[in-house]
Amino acid sequence: MSFSQRELFLRFLAQTSPSPLLLEIEKAEGVYLYAPNGKKYIDLISGISVSNVGHRHPKVIEAIQAQLQKYLHLMVYGEYVQSPQVLLAQKLVENLPANLDNVYFTNSGSEAVEGALKLAKRFTGRMEIISCYNAYHGSTQGALSAGGNEYFKRAYRPLLPMVKHIHYGSYSDLEQITEKTACVIIETIQGEAGVKVACSNYFQQLAVRCKEKGTLLILDEIQAGFGRTGKLWAFEHFGIVPDILVLAKGMGGGMPIGAFIAHRSIMQVFTENPVLGHITTFGGHPVSTAAAKATLEIILEENLAQQAETKAQLFLQNLKHPLIRQIRHKGLLMAVEFESFSLLKKIIDKALELGVITDWFLFCDNAMRIAPPLTISESEIQTACAFILQAIERVYHST
Repeated sequence: MSFSQRELFLRFLAQTSPSPLLLEIEKAEGVYLYAPNGKKYIDLISGISVSNVGHRHPKVIEAIQAQLQKYLHLMVYGEYVQSPQVLLAQKLVENLPANLDNVYFTNSGSEAVEGALKLAKRFTGRMEIISCYNAYHGSTQGALSAGGNEYFKRAYRPLLPMVKHIHYGSYSDLEQITEKTACVIIETIQGEAGVKVACSNYFQQLAVRCKEKGTLLILDEIQAGFGRTGKLWAFEHFGIVPDILVLAKGMGGGMPIGAFIAHRSIMQVFTENPVLGHITTFGGHPVSTAAAKATLEIILEENLAQQAETKAQLFLQNLKHPLIRQIRHKGLLMAVEFESFSLLKKIIDKALELGVITDWFLFCDNAMRIAPPLTISESEIQTACAFILQAIERVYHST
C-alpha cells in the first residue's frame, strides 16, 4: 500500500495542532514557493522571518556547496578551530558595537535564549529573571518560562522559578528591576504581540535602570535582526546597546542556526566553575555557519536593511480597505489589523487560494503577519497587495 505525502505527514510526523495547513511545497526560489502541481505562492512570511535573503539565494547555495566539499560535523562546539565558525563570528563582531565581541553559536533561537539566561544568572550570581507580558522567546522550558502568555505555559508548570513579568513600554514597571534581578530579557520589537514598538526613551530608561542595578539587558532580536526592521539590528533604532544579544531565524539564509553574543568578560564565566558551563553538539554547524556568513554578506552588500522601510511604505500605500483597522510596522515586520480572528482567518484562506501566504500572530490573532523576504521587488509587493485586497473584497462581500 502506498501513501500520499499528505498521508505520510499525518501518519508519521508529530503534529503541533489539530489542523495543520498541509500546504505541500516541491521547491522554492526567491519569494516564491511552488506546489507539485506547479501553482506558485508569494511567501509574505519568510517561514516566520527566516528567509530574509529569499529562498535559495545563489550566494547562500554556493557557500553551502563549497563547505560540503570540505567537512560536515567534526566535534562538539568550542573544541576545534573551524573556519566557517570563526569567519562568521568575526563578520558579526565587525558589524556590532564594541561591547558585543564574543559569539556563542547554537542551533536555534530557543537554544540561544537558554544560553543567554544561563549566562546572565552565572555572571551576576542572581536568580531573578524579568521578561514582558505577551513576549515570545521560544518553547524550551527556560525560554517558555520567560515567555509572557499563560495559555502556552500552564500545561508545563512548574517552570523556572523567580521569573517576573512587566508590561512592554511601561515606565512604572521598570521599578521592578532591582539588585536581585539577573537579567531583563525583552524583544526589541514585540513580534508575536503583533509588532509592538516601544519608543527610544523607554529603551534608554530601561538600559539606565539595568546598569544602575547591575542587571544584564538581553535583547531578543530573533525575529527583528538581520535587516528586517530597516537597520541591521533593531536596537540601532533606539540608541541603546544590550549586554547580551540573541539572534536566530534570518541568520542562516534558511539553515538552522542561532547565537547569543556578549562581551568576552561576560562570556568567560562559562569556562570554569564548572568547565563546559554551556555546551552543544551541533551549535555552529559548519554548513550553517557558512550559509550564515553568506547571508550577512548579502544583507550588507545588497543594502537590504536600508531598502526595508521603502518597501514597507509600498505595502502601506497599497493595503487600504475599510476592513483594515490599522497597520503597525517597523521596516518589513508588519501587522495588518482586522476586527477579529474569524474575519482574518477567512481573508488568509482566500489569499492562500489566490497564491499569497500570510499568517497571524500568536498573541494578536486579529492581525495579519507580513514579513516577506527583504529581497522582494516592488512589482512583487504590488502583486501580493492586489491579491490580498482581492481576498479582503471577497470576504467583505460574502459577510
